[in-house]
Amino acid sequence: MKRAFTLIELLVVIAIIAVLAAILFPVFAQAKAAAKQSVCLSNLKQIGLAVSLYQGDYDDGYPNTGDPFFWVGRRMRWPLMPYLSIGQSQSSGSFNTTKAKGSLLLCPADSQSGSAFDATSYFISAASYHSPDQINAMNLKNLIYQLKNPGAGGICVTQTSSAVANPGEKILISEYFNSHQHSAGAAVGIWGTLQTGLKPGTDRFSGRRNHTFSDGHAKSLTAAQQTPSADDCPDANLTPNGLMGSDLRQ
Repeated sequence: MKRAFTLIELLVVIAIIAVLAAILFPVFAQAKAAAKQSVCLSNLKQIGLAVSLYQGDYDDGYPNTGDPFFWVGRRMRWPLMPYLSIGQSQSSGSFNTTKAKGSLLLCPADSQSGSAFDATSYFISAASYHSPDQINAMNLKNLIYQLKNPGAGGICVTQTSSAVANPGEKILISEYFNSHQHSAGAAVGIWGTLQTGLKPGTDRFSGRRNHTFSDGHAKSLTAAQQTPSADDCPDANLTPNGLMGSDLRQ
């Protein structure tokens, strides 16, 4: 007689497989997320190195094109392009997203910055081209609508690394979205989900981001670990006292 599995035996095997899958799949997902975060940290460190190389050619000055809105990644990336491994040049502000994929400018966990307009997961702190007094006089509206309402940030003043009071505590390059940890199911920006009237969202201190600090080291921080900005956000652009301040909440 041919021996076959009984129904009970089949059900037991299926149950065991289901239990193993329930245990292993979350582990695999966590490992994948950790790998993406590691790649992102490496990207940020390389971008920080590109800034250092730029400073070597410009008397220790941080990048400054005279554009008050320079902090945004799609504007920040062009002066650094010669020091990165992408090899693209600016042409009417366009960007080849096909070539950008897998490049230093995109975090593999970032699903928000894939358009040709942005295509960059990172931004440089506005404190790198504004004085501490300027930063203390600016707010969120000045930062977003600088071209129309620049306020104290209308004039860009090149800053140097020697002006940084605490290089190991001042964020230079940061992620815009909390792509590495968010509880709401969707990543949010450094101001959370903006409300009417440019009011920061209640979710602004959720999640985690990677950063490169002025001394060159890269580190992951939860939004709650950052010093609140003038608009009470985890925004390295408007951290009180600019380069003289600290982005690590005391």
